[in-house]
Amino acid sequence: MNALHTSNLNLPLLHSGKVRDMYALDNDKLLIVTTDRLSAFDVILDEPIDKKGSVLTTVSNFWFEKTKHIIPNHLLSIPLSDVLSESDIAQVGDRAIIVKKLKPLPVEAIVRGYLIGSGWKDYQKNQAVCGIDLPADLQLANKLPEVIYTPSTKAAALEHDENISFEKTIEIIGEKLATQIKEVSLALYKFAYEFAYQKGIIIADTKFEFGLDENDNLVLMDEALTPDSSRFWDGQKYQVGTSPESFDKQIVRDYLETCDWNKTAPAPKLPINISQQTTNKYLEVQKILCAV
Repeated sequence: MNALHTSNLNLPLLHSGKVRDMYALDNDKLLIVTTDRLSAFDVILDEPIDKKGSVLTTVSNFWFEKTKHIIPNHLLSIPLSDVLSESDIAQVGDRAIIVKKLKPLPVEAIVRGYLIGSGWKDYQKNQAVCGIDLPADLQLANKLPEVIYTPSTKAAALEHDENISFEKTIEIIGEKLATQIKEVSLALYKFAYEFAYQKGIIIADTKFEFGLDENDNLVLMDEALTPDSSRFWDGQKYQVGTSPESFDKQIVRDYLETCDWNKTAPAPKLPINISQQTTNKYLEVQKILCAV
C-alpha cells in the first residue's frame, strides 16, 4: 500500500484537517479517512509517513472496543464495501471508518499522569499545571501524586488550543456535561494506563474529544489513545529527571529542530531514514498495545 497524503473519494468532502479527511454519507453517518499526513509545529509536511494512518485507525479502534463499557463511541460496524467502490477501498485501505454523526463539543479533555511537555514548563514557573497546585521539588517526567484533568478549548484551523480551567468548561457547556466529561476522561485514562502498563508502556498523558448524539448523550469521538493524541513511553527506559523517548513523531520534531527553518510552511523535506524511523515507531507501539 502506498502512503496516502490526501484522499480523493467519490463522496462529498466536508472537511480536511491536519490528518483526517471527513466525508458525508447521509444525515446521521460520516466516513473518516485518517491519512498518512504528519504535522509538526502546526505545519503539515509535504511527505506523508507510510502506514501512519493505518496505525492510528487500528489503535484507536482497538481502544474504542476496549473502553465501550465506560463510554459509547462514534464507531459503527458498517463494512466499507457498503459505501465505497472497490477503487476507493483500494485507495484508503484500513485507514477509513464509518461513524455516527455527532454534535462536537468545543472542549478538549486532556488528562495528565506525569509532569512533561507544557505541564513541566508551567510547573517550573508556577509550581502548578493549568492552575492545579502541585508539591514542590517534582522533577521532569515525575509521576504526579494523582492524575489531573486539564481541559482546553478546541481551536479553529491554524489556531492554537488554549488551556482553560474546569470552571471555564462549566461556563461553556454547563456543569452537568462538564462534570461528566471530566469523570469519563479520568476513567478512560486510568483504565488505559493500567492496561498499557501491563504491556510495558506508560501513557504519560492523553487527549479525548466528545460529541453529543441525537438524544444529547455523551459519545467519545475523533480518536482515542493513539500515538498522535497521547504520549507513550517505554516503561523499561523510563527515568525521572529525563525526557523519555516517545512512540510518536518526536523523531521528526527533533530533526526539524536541527534545520534552518522558521516553522512556517513549507517545512523542510524529510530524509528517508527519518521517515522510516517514524513509521517504525508507530508500528512498534501498535504491535505492543494491540497484540492478543
